[in-house]
Amino acid sequence: MKLLVIGFGQCGGRIADEFARLGMRARIERKINIITGVFAVNTDVADLSGLYSIRPDYQHRVLIGSNKTGGHGVGKINELGAEIARDDGDKIIDALRETPQFEETDAFLLIAGAAGGTGSGAIATITQKLKERYVEKPLYNLIVLPFQHEEETEGRTVYNAATCLKSAYVVADAVILVDNQRYISKNFSIRGNLAKINALIVEPFYNLLCAGEETKLQYIGSRILDAGDIIQTLAGWTVISYSKLQAGRRKNLFDFRDKMAEGQRGVQLINNAISELSLRCNPADAGRGLYLISAPAKEMDISLVKDIGTHLKHIAPEATIRTGDYPREKGSLNITVILSELSGVNKIINYFTKTIDLITLIKRKREGIEIEHRDLADAFGDIPSLL
Repeated sequence: MKLLVIGFGQCGGRIADEFARLGMRARIERKINIITGVFAVNTDVADLSGLYSIRPDYQHRVLIGSNKTGGHGVGKINELGAEIARDDGDKIIDALRETPQFEETDAFLLIAGAAGGTGSGAIATITQKLKERYVEKPLYNLIVLPFQHEEETEGRTVYNAATCLKSAYVVADAVILVDNQRYISKNFSIRGNLAKINALIVEPFYNLLCAGEETKLQYIGSRILDAGDIIQTLAGWTVISYSKLQAGRRKNLFDFRDKMAEGQRGVQLINNAISELSLRCNPADAGRGLYLISAPAKEMDISLVKDIGTHLKHIAPEATIRTGDYPREKGSLNITVILSELSGVNKIINYFTKTIDLITLIKRKREGIEIEHRDLADAFGDIPSLL
């Protein structure tokens, strides 16, 4: 699958920078092209200047809203970010259209942090503009949720996250959710931690994108998982994960202990992947899913594939699951898992609930009247849209 990637704001731009690095890695290591173009869009000049892998020209690093912000950002006001994106949207689209490989693109991936101003405001607006022009290409949003300390100490954070997520859900074909808090490590500095988190967010896409673009016969799987399978899987709220085991020495499978250990590898892989999902959720809520196994050919057999499929179906019983194998890795057994069309995501519901309560409180104070509390479904419309 070939993606065109656009990062909005500081968070989105840095993750897009990792996708640019991923694309270079695929070209160098595997002679495969999986990224047709990478762009960073921002209202802040300094953030655009701090990128490493995205081409340092005006086409690929797009400054918007400079007449309103002076190149210094929108100060976490995502309504302003959305307004600027509406005004300068054609500037972004013109930059994309100049990409030499634009026509080869299978799908767009737009990335932003939910808590900020520029990215949170712009991502849904530009998704809508692209959808109006390129109705045949899927549009996916990857939205990064704030750290816990941001939610607790910055009053604007939850409001931005709720309005961003609602707006994105309305226009995107799928919203891939990433919880920053899931990746945090106390062993890194702030800068090192963010860089590590961004790399971990992008890593699950490597084999997933490469598998369907592989051209060397020895690396083509018996069940190819390509762009069509991914497109048919991604819908609505979505999470992604990646797990890796070392491929050990082939054991004596005539010994029942070795045979039993061999049979547990698939279950262990799936359990590890589920524990590392980009957002904690209930897999039973998924309506669609896929998994891709990547390992040396000798490490993959029918029983392994069967064990993995059976266990994932047990975990996500309502999901239509697509599968694939990719005999590429050396010395390790890897799996990429996507769960999509999630019917209930507690963290998102909490954002909506808190925002509705905040808006209700503001209205009550402003109007001086009692406002009757309504349930989430009824009050969903009270969350402002950025579109």
